[in-house]
Formats: sequence, C-alpha cells, structure tokens
Amino acid sequence: MRHDIIGPDGPPPRPRPSCLLTLVLFWAAALPAAEPLPRFTGAPSCSSSLCHGGAGELRHQVAIWQKQDIHSRAYNTLVNARSAQIAAALGIPEAVTSSRCTSCHAPFHDVPKSAFLAETIKANEGVSCESCHGPAEKWLRSHTRSDYSHADRVLAGLRNLKHLYVRANSCVACHQTLEPALTAAGHPELLFEMDGQAVSQPKHWREKGDWHGPKAWLVGQAVALREMSAQLNVATNPGEKLREPWAATLWLLQKLDGLDSALPALNATVTAAQAHPVADLLARRAADLDWSSALTRDIFVRLVATHLDFADTSTPRVIQARRAERLVLALDRLAGPLENSLRAQLEPDLKELFALAQSRPDFMPEKFAHALHQLARKLATKSGAR
Repeated sequence: MRHDIIGPDGPPPRPRPSCLLTLVLFWAAALPAAEPLPRFTGAPSCSSSLCHGGAGELRHQVAIWQKQDIHSRAYNTLVNARSAQIAAALGIPEAVTSSRCTSCHAPFHDVPKSAFLAETIKANEGVSCESCHGPAEKWLRSHTRSDYSHADRVLAGLRNLKHLYVRANSCVACHQTLEPALTAAGHPELLFEMDGQAVSQPKHWREKGDWHGPKAWLVGQAVALREMSAQLNVATNPGEKLREPWAATLWLLQKLDGLDSALPALNATVTAAQAHPVADLLARRAADLDWSSALTRDIFVRLVATHLDFADTSTPRVIQARRAERLVLALDRLAGPLENSLRAQLEPDLKELFALAQSRPDFMPEKFAHALHQLARKLATKSGAR
C-alpha cells in the first residue's frame, strides 16, 4: 500500500496500490483539466556535471546514489535466488515482471511509458531520484533558479521532503507495509524506523536548520502505526506477523500519551480502525511540533520506565519480544542527543538491552526487565545529581 501526501487538514490517507503511478495521479488532481500530466524524466536528467552529477561537494548526489545507496540496486534484488524462491512460492513467473515485487524494487516498471515515462527510462533504474522527489518534468528546469524559493519548487511539483510527515509518507509504504502472502513466501519482515534508517543511509542531502532525530523517530513510528492499522483493518487473514508488530508499536506510542498537549492520545484505541486516524493525526502534529531537548529526555525516561511492563508475567513472551524490538530501537535514537557524559555512562546498559532483544525465540522478559530497571535506576541517579 502507498499513501498520497495530503494537506494537514485533510482526512487520514486511505490504502492504495503500492505504485509510483499514485504520485502522478496526486499531482494530476491539482492541475487544470487541459494541462498534461507530469512525466518522469529519469535519473540521467539529474546527472549532468553542472547539476547533481558533478564532482563537487554540493553536486555529487547522483554519484552517492549510484555507488553507495542500496536504493540504486533495488532492481538487482529481484534477480537473485531468494527472489526466485519467493516468486515460486507465490506462483508468479518471475519477480521482475510482477507488480507485487516491482512496486517497491523497480517502481518505474508499473508506470505506463507512453503517458508518464520518458522513453529513455528503464525499469532496472531501481528506486531513483523521482521515486522520492516526484516526477520532474514540471520542475526540472525551474528548481535550479536562484530566484525560486523552496515553496516555489514545491508548488511546481517537487516533493517537500523537508517536512517530516511528507518524508515519512514517502518512505513508509515500501519500508513497512508488506502483504501477508509475501511474508509467508519468505520475504523478510519490515520494520520502519525513519531516523535510524536515514542515519544509516549514505546521505546525498544535508539536514538544515534545527534538526531533531527524536522528532523524526516519533513521526516515523506514528506513520508506521497508521500503515499497519490500515492494513490490519482490511486484511481478512492478517497473521501474527502483522498483528504482533502493530500491537507492539501501539504499546510503545501509548507510553507517550500526555507528552505534549498538541499530541493526541492513543490509550483509548484498542482496534486498528480506531488507531488509524489517531496515528495519522499524531504524525502530522509531531511533524509540526517545536522540539526541545527536554522532550527527548522526557520520552527517554518514559520508555525506560517500561521495565514494569516486562516484569508482567501475564503478557505472552512473543508480545514482550516484539515490544522489546521496538523499544531498543527507540532508546537508541533517543540516546543520541543526550549529553555526551550521560550517553557514555548509559551505553553499556543500552548494548545489553540490544543483545537481550536480538532473538525473539530466546527472549527472556525477566532478564530484559531487570536490565531495563538497572538503566532506569542509573538514569534517575544521574538526573538527581544534575
């Protein structure tokens, strides 16, 4: 499923087929009826030496994408032995021709060439510039003008990836949503964590302004919950690999109820249908929130205090293991901006928690609860000494 980007006052996005064509149809709705729809022009249109294909520090984006970014090799994943096994299990001839695979790994494969694609574009381009930034035909030339503001470029059709809600929507469909049949056929499970995954990606961009990784983490988790809620709400046989991550993410975000008066509470939601609109509103408002180091510390303290939840023997171990997975990733992102001295002192405890959460079958809630409690005590001691 992929979701359109909608305005902050619109309804929560509805599930749509995962296809790059959705982006084109979104822009088409905003254009006059007689105006032709924007087309994708392909990575070569961005890669001249005077644009993003140069050697200078500010013009080497295409080189980074081609040589270092795994997105440029997304198509290659479809021709390996594992993809052949998954295709056979699904009963499809080959992965490179099925939209169930190409929608994320080779999105241009599913876009009609005569209407929306330049003739030079090949499906094996993988996930390239316009997969994230939008079809370039309408803004390709104008976006380099010095008299154009960022708002002007966005109005011309460039996707506003500076806004965290828009950015999360651009990534989450392929990094979180997976139909149960694909998982059953052997596709790896997906876990969307926007801040951590962005940090680990070779950057062809620079974060400007007052950047807060924990804010990106929160927006990403809220959007992930929304996507899983939408999928769970319509699935006839979702299976444990969808239900359990959804429940773990809901549990995690419920711990943040009351964090800020602008953020909606999730504690009253017990079904996917209830969680879907609240999660979307949480993502929107978190993206517009004025962040502070106090908010980061507050979230960290709240999540460390969940050691009592892991000590609850009435909760099934598999649920506890899923919660621990989400929790350790959250603590990792939240610990980064803490004071250097405090982060260094907490590092051994965080590493132990990661180790304890590595294997779901071997997960031991009581050991995890004990390690988390030790971290809570150390954090309380250090906070009291300040």
